[in-house]
Amino acid sequence: MIRSTHRFTYESTYFLSKEPDEKVKDLWIVFHGYGQLAEYFLRKFQFLATEERLFLAPEATNYSYLKDFKGRVGANWMTRHERELAIANNHRYLDGLVEGILESFEQKPRIHVLGFSQGAATATRWASQWKGSLDTLLLWAGGFAEDMALDIARDKFEETTIFSVLGSQDQLINEESLARQKILIQGLDRDVEQLEFQGGHELDSELLRKIVEKA
Repeated sequence: MIRSTHRFTYESTYFLSKEPDEKVKDLWIVFHGYGQLAEYFLRKFQFLATEERLFLAPEATNYSYLKDFKGRVGANWMTRHERELAIANNHRYLDGLVEGILESFEQKPRIHVLGFSQGAATATRWASQWKGSLDTLLLWAGGFAEDMALDIARDKFEETTIFSVLGSQDQLINEESLARQKILIQGLDRDVEQLEFQGGHELDSELLRKIVEKA
């Protein structure tokens, strides 16, 4: 048996809070979590969208039914199967998407990235190798990708303001994962502002507003 790969043109879906224009000063790229869809994830940010603040929600390209073989469909950034190939595809997809959006601007906006749950690992993995720079990195209900190249990420995020937000009742976060994240943060040698809210595996609107408006 011979394993090989074939690269081809693939169309993906993304959503914007509005059309890009020269009024935009801040671009927020928001990465949804496992089993979510970008359209519905973006709705959680619409109350913060303004003429000067644009939200971009890429949609992961792997789809599955959330239960059995029918009903609601969700997207995910990768699974264990062909994991490295999925990561490479994600990077090409996101590089092309973000660069294409930025070409809409003569004056480039400030770039902020939010990753929720599985989207946090994907966001850090992608942002650490992207040729551009970030003003803000916000990890919500998730953390840095554990396979992220620390030496590259350390330089990339040197001037980036980093937040980590967890819900006090988030049942998907455990002591083991927190310990692994602590080691990663120490390896990055970066200040990470760690915040907590009363809630579970979800976004908290008021805390989200404070962070976004502060950025």
